[in-house]
Amino acid sequence: MRTVLPRPKKIDSDMWVDEAIWGHRLYDEQSPWLCFMEFLNVLNAEIHAQRAFEETTPNSLSYSPQWRLHLRNILFNNPQMAVINRQYKNDDHAKWEAWKEVMSDSAGLKEPDYSYLQSRFSTFEDFKDVADFLSSSTIEGENNKRWSSLFLFPFGPSCLYEDLNVKDNNNISQDRRFFARTGELLYLMLTRSTKGAELLPFFQQRVLQSETKYNRLVEALQPKSDLEHSTSIKRDGAYLPYSYLTEYQDLAEDWIQLFKCNIPNYDVIPHLINIMGIHMIIYSLNRAKEVIEDNQKTTFVLEIVSPKKTAVREISADSFIENNLLSRAAVERYINSVTQTDEWLRAINSNEPLEYRKVLQEHFSWPKKSKEDEFDHIETAEELLNALVENAINRHNQHLNKFHNVWSKEIGLASRRGSRRNRYAPHDLLLKSLVLCIVPNRMEFQDFLEELYRKYGFIIGDKQAKLYIESGRADQVAFSENALRLEQRLSSMGLLKRLSDACAYIENPFATRGGM
Repeated sequence: MRTVLPRPKKIDSDMWVDEAIWGHRLYDEQSPWLCFMEFLNVLNAEIHAQRAFEETTPNSLSYSPQWRLHLRNILFNNPQMAVINRQYKNDDHAKWEAWKEVMSDSAGLKEPDYSYLQSRFSTFEDFKDVADFLSSSTIEGENNKRWSSLFLFPFGPSCLYEDLNVKDNNNISQDRRFFARTGELLYLMLTRSTKGAELLPFFQQRVLQSETKYNRLVEALQPKSDLEHSTSIKRDGAYLPYSYLTEYQDLAEDWIQLFKCNIPNYDVIPHLINIMGIHMIIYSLNRAKEVIEDNQKTTFVLEIVSPKKTAVREISADSFIENNLLSRAAVERYINSVTQTDEWLRAINSNEPLEYRKVLQEHFSWPKKSKEDEFDHIETAEELLNALVENAINRHNQHLNKFHNVWSKEIGLASRRGSRRNRYAPHDLLLKSLVLCIVPNRMEFQDFLEELYRKYGFIIGDKQAKLYIESGRADQVAFSENALRLEQRLSSMGLLKRLSDACAYIENPFATRGGM
């Protein structure tokens, strides 16, 4: 295994196993969209601190996210607005007064003051229309989240704030369920990609531009104090184990390629998220394969959906299962590797249970000092090691073991459509994201298939499926027809043109020869 960076001196979790392999942390309940939103919070804070994409000391990230409680109460904790607007039909002053009275007990604010709004909006109804429009722009708004865990589409920097738990007594605390540090890992990856200086202007001019009309609408709902970037809160603790990986650079280069396309600013974001999701999945699988010493390229057999069951569908489902099992195997191998260390062999020779514990505490921060008595009944080294493996697997199964499954579906890479098993079956939006990333202007279809395999390990056509064909799991025709279905899909999406029977080209509709 490659050398990893020193782990944090303070570890709050029950053990240090998943984090040692993948970082702190990959989390299934944080969707790709929310990972991107957390990343934007980090980036925006670091821009204000004038050190965006800079890291002088590894894993020393400490940033200041915003709360924006006035904005969040208006958009997501404001059920009486429509009622008040109907109740006082022609009395605008009465509407404002009644609404401010209702909002005088806004959650998380000791002395709520919304008087600034009347000078910014001609009428209460104008204010309501703006609030309704913005609240309808919620990220994953169909999910059943509490109001303090709802997030606004990133129209600009004034839309960014962290996930909070606001209790009835106005006790406010950070919540790590939806902003679970995966966005912090993403930020660290891009910082270590060597491409940060090239990426930063794109974000400043395309995503975090404060002068856009929608960002100004969001600003209009907030008092001046909330628009000033507060540094009173610091968030730290992110840990990425590796100083440099080619995966970091591959992700950054794909994002740069997307930004260079002539895509409208807001429209580029779903493509950034899709491609980021692919790279995060590849990162998670590659780290697992490295631990279990599997040197084979990480691959995904993609079925281009057919109305009938095909051999490719079965192989794709098997490919999904094989990848899905990698992380658990890595956890078991990582823990058992301690048996090859000199410290463990010396502990075995000592025949002292306390010595076994010391070694496991040194390597895995387990068992915690406060919980040592739970393992007093264990006397042999083998039993203690098995107890650690069991605890680690139970913990791993709660979240990280689900990461590949959940994120593959979230970005449209995997599906159960037309089948009882999950398999890799890409959706149209993901296919479009891949075209925008890979095709600078125009590319021959077979070259496109080969580039998908080289960059992401995607197996679609017969040339990429050579191992499966030679092993007899499928014939050449099955994968050739799979590629043909992709060709037809891309043609129906306006992304492919066939010039002759032997010549088909993928075209990037947003290609530009210029830079930004």
